[in-house]
Amino acid sequence: MKNHFASLVAALATSLVLASCGTDKPATTETTATANSADSLAATAGDSARMAKPEGVMVDGVAMTADKDIVDNAAGAKSVSTLVAAVKAAGLVETLKGTGPFTVFAPTNAAFEKLPKGALEGLLKPESKAALTGVLTYHVIPGRLLAADLKDGQELTTVNGAKLRVSVKDGKVMVSNGKDAPATVAIPDVISSNGVTHVIDGVVLPPAK
Repeated sequence: MKNHFASLVAALATSLVLASCGTDKPATTETTATANSADSLAATAGDSARMAKPEGVMVDGVAMTADKDIVDNAAGAKSVSTLVAAVKAAGLVETLKGTGPFTVFAPTNAAFEKLPKGALEGLLKPESKAALTGVLTYHVIPGRLLAADLKDGQELTTVNGAKLRVSVKDGKVMVSNGKDAPATVAIPDVISSNGVTHVIDGVVLPPAK
């Protein structure tokens, strides 16, 4: 098991390093699509109108409202407490509290429990910070994308630098690395002051290169 976990961490770390070298690539259509008027502060109100839920989205019985940032909203939802802890361990709190906007695919606690035994504990160790950062930033897209903006076959360039693939089947939005089973969006369009969060039922690992 130790060897298996070591291989996992090594693959994640490698994908992070290689992804960081690809920042000179031209912007894709998908990336360009996020850098439009939806990136303005005024878009927050527009997003709420599109959702027809200006009062916010309920997660774990708590209203996630647009006057709070992504981190503060997530901190109020018990089902994503593992993600919040991981964001703190990776030192990404201030980043995700920044202006953004960001689109975050947020794995639930149950999603993290699906990882190989010992993998999460290992990633949360200080010496695995780079690998943890690589995993978390693979779940973050620059710009604000609602579920309605996500199309079947679309590829999104993540903050990690690697591509995240979108698939839509029977109205359900899913994201994957193109190799492993996709994670399904369980709660879409959680609007925050600096972006939007989609709660997903799986952790999507960056593709090894």
